[in-house]
Amino acid sequence: MNLRDLVAEAHKSGDYSEVIAQVPYANKIGVQCERFGDDVIFKLPANKLNIGNPLLPAIHGGVIGGFMELAASMYLIMFQDVPKLPKIVDFSIDYLRAGYYQDTFVECELTRQGKRVANVSIYAWQKTRREPITTARAHFLIPES
Repeated sequence: MNLRDLVAEAHKSGDYSEVIAQVPYANKIGVQCERFGDDVIFKLPANKLNIGNPLLPAIHGGVIGGFMELAASMYLIMFQDVPKLPKIVDFSIDYLRAGYYQDTFVECELTRQGKRVANVSIYAWQKTRREPITTARAHFLIPES
């Protein structure tokens, strides 16, 4: 089954695990996804393998950044009819708070999409959306069909 068919089936069932399974790194860090109406929330469950600072303990910053970049890519595939994983052009992240050893959530917002490039804003939080642990901006090159 191709990616478009997987996404169409996921939209019907609400289960995006097969779409996420297409990206090995997503499986390695444990990414999950749930849809709430027109919104989708990506989840990174607490996982000891993702800890970077065992003293706090806190999630490794690279894992958080990778999770956010991956979530933005998956968001474009799921909701902007992008036929395959888009290529990252630029990614800028602001670390605002420590990402403690607990579930982490990400929400994406398409800020602009042209024919060849898409800009996505990404927000990660743990306790409440009003207290993000990181924010990011990503620019993607959209692959041709």
